[in-house]
Amino acid sequence: MLVAVAASSALALFWPAITKGAAGGVEPSEAVMLINREKAILIDVCEPAEFAQGHAVGSKNIPLGELETQLPLMVKNKGLPVILVCQVGGRASRAAAQAQKLGYERAQALAGGLKAWREASLPVEKA
Repeated sequence: MLVAVAASSALALFWPAITKGAAGGVEPSEAVMLINREKAILIDVCEPAEFAQGHAVGSKNIPLGELETQLPLMVKNKGLPVILVCQVGGRASRAAAQAQKLGYERAQALAGGLKAWREASLPVEKA
């Protein structure tokens, strides 16, 4: 009985960290550090019309439906960090999973997407 109580208490304490790591992705400030220190590549998986309305400075556009064919052409070094971004993070999470299946082990979604990027007062440009 005590073991079960201890286990459930530990799970309750660590659950936020576990779920954030699994689905939350990288925070905007961490993304900037990866870009500056490790030459991470920022890939926007929005449709071209959304990308044209505004995207993170320096990001490249590969719509989610074209990721499997276009990512290997655009990012040849699979050891580099790849940060995937969309408007709020849903598509980017799916894209990160696809990229990892393609061998990009350091692929991560931007937590909160472009919305979080803007809220962090990071630069956005229009095409």
